[in-house]
Amino acid sequence: MMMAAAAAPRLRPLLRALRAQTLRGPLCPRITPPALGPARRGLATAQTPVGQDPSAVPVSAVPVSADPPAVEAEVRLEELGLGAFTPVGLVQNFLQFLHLDVGLPWWGAIAAGTLGARLALLPLLLRGQREAARLAAHVPQLQQLSQRLAEARRGADQFQVARAYSELAAYQKRHDVNPLRGFLVPLVQTPLFVSFFLALQKMAAAPVPGLHRGGLAWFPDLAAPDPYYVLPLLVTASTWLVLEVGAETGVASPGAGAVRQVLRFLPLLFLPFILHFPTAVFTYWLTSNTFSLAQTALLRVPALRARLGVPPPGTPGPGTPKPAGGLLSRLRQEWREARATQRGEERQWRMRHHLDLAAKGPLRQTFAQNPLAPPGGAPPAPPARPKRPWKETLG
Repeated sequence: MMMAAAAAPRLRPLLRALRAQTLRGPLCPRITPPALGPARRGLATAQTPVGQDPSAVPVSAVPVSADPPAVEAEVRLEELGLGAFTPVGLVQNFLQFLHLDVGLPWWGAIAAGTLGARLALLPLLLRGQREAARLAAHVPQLQQLSQRLAEARRGADQFQVARAYSELAAYQKRHDVNPLRGFLVPLVQTPLFVSFFLALQKMAAAPVPGLHRGGLAWFPDLAAPDPYYVLPLLVTASTWLVLEVGAETGVASPGAGAVRQVLRFLPLLFLPFILHFPTAVFTYWLTSNTFSLAQTALLRVPALRARLGVPPPGTPGPGTPKPAGGLLSRLRQEWREARATQRGEERQWRMRHHLDLAAKGPLRQTFAQNPLAPPGGAPPAPPARPKRPWKETLG
């Protein structure tokens, strides 16, 4: 009792403070105006009665507006180790420019980049079409001269080979035609296709985060394969159509018929190997094939061909030899001709280097019959019996 009486004076100030706090309101932390944002201070001031301290209003009484969600920043290709100063890296930078700076989605950037690259190669394609149309009128004569040169190479007369080659070269120079010019378009388009293919493969393998939601329709993820295998089938069908109509070159070169027959089966053979490619690759591939088919359809219009300076495709003349038999028979015929040409070239090479060949290696027979054989055609001697010393010793 004496201790409680001694501690009572010390507890009186604390009890007095607790009673004053109870009359004012519940215990809660005070928030000073500088700690509030501008919008929240305005709301607190608007809902606070006149003459009352805004700092005395509890936090639960102040309505808090929800902040808008932060937009996820796009990851640039440089941060993923892509976009170097190589053909593949330049393609990746071009697609990134179309996506980030122009504002296209990833599938739109791939399609627009494909169309832009194909339009840049359009002058080269028109030149190839002009060469193909001019070449078609000279195909019969070129085939005859090429056949004459092949027959001369099978023989041993070098003069005939030089004469046939000079006639073929003079004819091409006189009429300004060359079958090899028609292959300029695929030689330029092949590196472009490989660059786009590798660029999209590397972007899907990284992967670029935007590709996961940059697709369209049933393929929202451009870094994953097509779950329904629709794009691989469309690409295979469109590639077959491109090869069938000759949309890329249009070259009517000698011997192209058999090669074209073989190319018809390539899209079907490649189908099992392309099923699991990323849909970004199929987006480029399908756009490119669609552009090829569209340009072929437009170049079949005579008015447009005349406007672009492309002559109409020539038809084979009456002297053009028609291929006989089916595909296998033509392939066998071409294989036999190639083997005969190779044997003729080997024979000519041995004739030019016969002294070098005679000075190297074992001696070779240079006579029809053995001069050391007995006259009259005596029968050959029987072969000697092998010696068996163990039998002669033991009896």
